[in-house]
Amino acid sequence: MRFEEFLKSVSKIKNIPLPAEASHFKMVPPFRQEVLKKQEKAIKKAKQAGVLALFYPDKFENTKFVLILRNTYKGVHSAQIAFPGGKLENQDATLQDTALRETFEEVGVQTETVQIVKKISQVYIPPSNFYVQPFIGITENTPQFIKQDDEVEAVIEVDLEHFLDERSLILKKVKTSYSVEVEVPAFKLNDYIVWGATAMMLSEIKDLLKQLL
Repeated sequence: MRFEEFLKSVSKIKNIPLPAEASHFKMVPPFRQEVLKKQEKAIKKAKQAGVLALFYPDKFENTKFVLILRNTYKGVHSAQIAFPGGKLENQDATLQDTALRETFEEVGVQTETVQIVKKISQVYIPPSNFYVQPFIGITENTPQFIKQDDEVEAVIEVDLEHFLDERSLILKKVKTSYSVEVEVPAFKLNDYIVWGATAMMLSEIKDLLKQLL
């Protein structure tokens, strides 16, 4: 999709109600749905984080958004696909500030070039005890990505039409952080498998955009 067309459509996104759990539950196995319904107490004590779904034009003026592949390390999110973002720090006045700061740190996109168009539903991540606030943002510039080598293995540029194509939805057997292998709904984007919390956020973004585009 041409970025100019995307910009015209996404300007209406503020008025669309969030599908929230209706979208999230599409991307979790049935047993996790029950867990999600019982996590209110854990959320109250969770650490806060902000992430950014950043849409932009590539050099051909087609619409893309950026994901990252995290480095391999001793942690529950090792080698996972994610949006740029991270935990709330003392210098951040809001979680939106967190998402913008971390996006600059992780992939080099200047904060002042980004316009936030919508805050979407928060997602709780039990293994790391984070309650994550995602934001949808746009930049009208084609970014020159600079990855943060100590945290980011690869920058993944996803074409919007590829993402919206129903063939990007798959079922994948994955090993959870509890070392149990389960079959989960996932997105296959640029040959990377995206599941878990990031897939839940992507599902809500997809359902929002499908109403506009």
